[in-house]
Amino acid sequence: MICADDVIKSVLTLPSLPAVVNDLLATMEQDDFDMQVLAAKITLDQALTAKTLRLANSSFYGLQSKVTTIGQAVSVLGFHSIRTLVTACSVIASFSAHGSGTFDFKAFWRHSIASAVCARVIAPHLQVNPDSAFTAGLLHDLGTLVLATRFADDYQRVLAWQYEHDCTVSVAERAVFGTDHAAIGAALTAHWKFPEQIQAAVAGHHLAGPADCVAPADLTTAVVVANALAHALDLADVEGDQVPPLSMSVWRALALDNSAWEGVFRNSEQLFDATCQALIT
Repeated sequence: MICADDVIKSVLTLPSLPAVVNDLLATMEQDDFDMQVLAAKITLDQALTAKTLRLANSSFYGLQSKVTTIGQAVSVLGFHSIRTLVTACSVIASFSAHGSGTFDFKAFWRHSIASAVCARVIAPHLQVNPDSAFTAGLLHDLGTLVLATRFADDYQRVLAWQYEHDCTVSVAERAVFGTDHAAIGAALTAHWKFPEQIQAAVAGHHLAGPADCVAPADLTTAVVVANALAHALDLADVEGDQVPPLSMSVWRALALDNSAWEGVFRNSEQLFDATCQALIT
């Protein structure tokens, strides 16, 4: 029987992100850094550079002219956006070689990217940084990958438990592992040294019930909404997908009228396909 401590320990054995990503993450809480030096470090990784430029040139950013170098992308998009793109590409690549039974990796990444895009779109309505929202949205379910790749047989028991008891996957995970993917994801983002606000958003992305305490306008709220919105729009194209409920405190924090919601839906759907093509193809 797998216990929560065993799962947490497995997180600590996962490989670190590439050194350049660690350098980029360190800049999240710094006011001064040499953009050209970091751009040069990114360029040393050819695969990472190619994927970053592909996303930079996608309709996600809608640039009028094509960018061909990381240095040019930094000057056009800004360092914060490039940092987000590089981090996203690296996180996805770090799990791309893993396989585990019947786990649907394509659907997983489609939902993660959908949540990232939705978080970016919803962020301005909550006065949250869009790049941080995108990163947190992308990372929010990483704990699921740890469970599915490191404990594949036990994770099949999770899915069987969920089907038998008609419950959420978090409830099934706690029944089998004694912990859930949100807690595991928070441990992983801490292991990878992401900023504390991103760790908190990953840990709290299911805090949406009446008894939960979600801050009125923070990064966690953005990810809670984005996760629900990604499910509601069925962007991952998963049969029988369930939409998690949102508490009244979250609805009040958003305070969007019908026209604003229509804009959120439209923008999220428009950005989603381009982002998937750049990141997972």
